[in-house]
Amino acid sequence: MTYARILLLTLLAVSTPFMAASSVKLPFPIIDETHEIEQHAVEIKGSWMTYLEQGQGKTVVFVHGNPTSSYSWRNVMPYIADTHRAIAVDLIGMGDSGKPDIAYTFKEHYQYFNRFINKLDIDELILVGHDWGAAIAWLYAKRNPDKVAGLAFMEGVLPPQFPAESYESLGPVADFFRTLRDPVLGPMLVIEQNMWIEQALPASVNRTLGEQAMAAYRAPYLVPESRKPLLAWPNQLPIAREPAQTDRLMRGIKRFMRNTDIPTLYVYSSPSVEDSPHVLSWYIEHINELETAYIGQGLHYLPEDQPDAIGRALDDWLRRLED
Repeated sequence: MTYARILLLTLLAVSTPFMAASSVKLPFPIIDETHEIEQHAVEIKGSWMTYLEQGQGKTVVFVHGNPTSSYSWRNVMPYIADTHRAIAVDLIGMGDSGKPDIAYTFKEHYQYFNRFINKLDIDELILVGHDWGAAIAWLYAKRNPDKVAGLAFMEGVLPPQFPAESYESLGPVADFFRTLRDPVLGPMLVIEQNMWIEQALPASVNRTLGEQAMAAYRAPYLVPESRKPLLAWPNQLPIAREPAQTDRLMRGIKRFMRNTDIPTLYVYSSPSVEDSPHVLSWYIEHINELETAYIGQGLHYLPEDQPDAIGRALDDWLRRLED
């Protein structure tokens, strides 16, 4: 076993409480890893962005995080497609979208996403975000409150965890993120070893991902140079006021959360990556029009753990929005 492999496994084991026990996977539920949802593409800023679409009605846009893609929403979208137009986008540089020569900052991801919404000429939408996709959804709602009729999110890179005032405030994951941001070790783990796909993703799902799912998640990152977006994301986490641009954007989201009246749904599980009781309490206290939905057992990548429960929760919430 190489030093890099030993370091990687050590980092993953200490990075979150559940990862040390992630080798014990649930034998159920059995999650369908196929999908027949039609894919489309639109030109954006000299590149392109791909997306899945099904159904008709008011538009619901699903936004994934790192290192996933629109594929992660394949089993959630059908729950709302009978009554809504469901769209799941591939963020720029991810999924089947293009990989332009950019830094893949949070701000740049948002700019491409905003252009994508404008390109599809969507005047009103409901957003569903996971991980960094939740942060993009909240930033879009902040900047376009008159266009967003509702916002659902889960396992988000968001307040109250971020912005983090220091590495020490992150507790046991501090060394993990320090390592990923190290100019030597970070590229070794993410670019050379493809750790987000090969280790972090399957370790953060409460079941064993099958060959078809792993192939779908690997496909955008088969060569090292394609993994630049995966390295950029951990470097965008606002810790100790850096990067300053992302820190400002996240603090703006935090202020917006306290003031908005947009109907909001927080979907959570147990044990999850988030400190659910603390995070849940913070959201209940600070977000005015908040509903919550507990979906059962799951880790970080909830659309792979509990797609049916997420779909039912969204369908129920969306029907109440129409009343």
